[in-house]
Amino acid sequence: MSNVEDIVSPCIGVCTLNDATGFCQGCYRTIEEIREWWNMSDEARAKTMGELDQRMADGTSFD
Repeated sequence: MSNVEDIVSPCIGVCTLNDATGFCQGCYRTIEEIREWWNMSDEARAKTMGELDQRMADGTSFD
């Protein structure tokens, strides 16, 4: 049995893509990551979540 649903979507409902970074201002995902989220494997979701943590830690700003 797959546990894909165990890794929940990082969406927080602030769905605006930043033109400069290409990241969503709410969840820091790219449009491709958002579009493919429900088709991703556990491994791909975990990898994406790690990348989101790094994007936030890097101080990506949307000002």
